[in-house]
Amino acid sequence: MYNKKTAMVGTPCQILAATKINTYDDITGGSPIDLKIGLFCMENFSYTYLKMFLEEKNIDLKDIKEFRIENNMFKVFLNNGEEVNYRLAEIHSFQRKNCDICTDYTADVADISVGSVGSPKGSSTLIIRTEKGKKIVEDAIKEGYITTKSITEKGEELLERIANKKIKGNLENITLREESAHPVLYKREVNEEEFVNLSEECQFDNLKADVIKEGACVLCGACEFVCPINIVHIEERKPFKKGECEENCHACYFACPRTFVSDEILPNSLDKKPLGEYLSIYVANSNVEGQDGGVVTSLLLYLLDKKIVDDVFVVGEDENNPWKPIPKLTNSVEEVREAGGTKYSTVPIGFKALKSE
Repeated sequence: MYNKKTAMVGTPCQILAATKINTYDDITGGSPIDLKIGLFCMENFSYTYLKMFLEEKNIDLKDIKEFRIENNMFKVFLNNGEEVNYRLAEIHSFQRKNCDICTDYTADVADISVGSVGSPKGSSTLIIRTEKGKKIVEDAIKEGYITTKSITEKGEELLERIANKKIKGNLENITLREESAHPVLYKREVNEEEFVNLSEECQFDNLKADVIKEGACVLCGACEFVCPINIVHIEERKPFKKGECEENCHACYFACPRTFVSDEILPNSLDKKPLGEYLSIYVANSNVEGQDGGVVTSLLLYLLDKKIVDDVFVVGEDENNPWKPIPKLTNSVEEVREAGGTKYSTVPIGFKALKSE
């Protein structure tokens, strides 16, 4: 058991990994993650190939102030005030291929989901999914950390349209993979009993064959985090094993968001609900400077200030490699403020930081 409580901010696949880890804590060992804040996510990119692409355009990463994806454009804002735009088709080649099989745009199993789509520029769309998330948002409003108003009908329609676009396109990709004998296990229909029975037959070698070699690994770091004897590692690339698994250990297979997923956690019927199950949707703002209104930053500051959690996950930046994301676990208000903004490259978020605790 963990004595600390942690708030996680992550993409849909990372949020799913945290959900699986805590649901099957008798096998995975669980985690201190007590609140999950999910980020809207269409795709993620390879840092190496993103860097190469920009260098070909004579843009140095150290000269970039901010990235945004808006109106089907990848927007690069430079420190000198210049804005450079590229069509999403131009950057598709360095999109991570595992993103092609994800049908979750709005982090369906989070407590709170946040993103810019559906809200005016400088604001965030806030989807409240659980009673825990509802209380935190209501109390953060009372304490003046954020303000909210109802999302407009036009804003909600836009959000649903974007989410449906991801679902439709990636369901087609999943069908193509399955037809060519490349399994997409997390979309297989399995109930709780079937999930447990299947997973109890598997160890890291099965994870390697079923997920990693199939190009489905999301590099979340969950397998490394739950390994009880620390033989699974994830650095710049795919997870690998140094040593032999303990007999009857199945932790990594249970934790991975791309192995089988019980329909009690993520039913395939959610593909017919583009925004997932939720209690309410708002347009939100905060007085903290940050991308899309700084709402995620404000929520994390509220959680720390009121001692609701002991630490929060943030994605910082490598001091020696501009815009290269590194995971951090912190209780520092200053670090939370500094980490605000979107990094569009993959990072083994949080789990790597938790492992080093």
